[in-house]
Amino acid sequence: MTNGAANLVTIRDIDVPFWRIVMIMIKWSIAAIPATIILVAIWVLVGGLFAALFGPHMPMNTPGP
Repeated sequence: MTNGAANLVTIRDIDVPFWRIVMIMIKWSIAAIPATIILVAIWVLVGGLFAALFGPHMPMNTPGP
């Protein structure tokens, strides 16, 4: 164990090949597609729930002739 002193670490260099980073970014972008679809579906369900609960009670202002 230490005597309460902090152990400091300094990272000086990270060597990651360019094409490895490109592949990671492609995987992230492909993974974002189903995540976006799921989030949109959740928003549609929540919006539909609020519309069903509060929709009839909110007056609609229609433009006059």
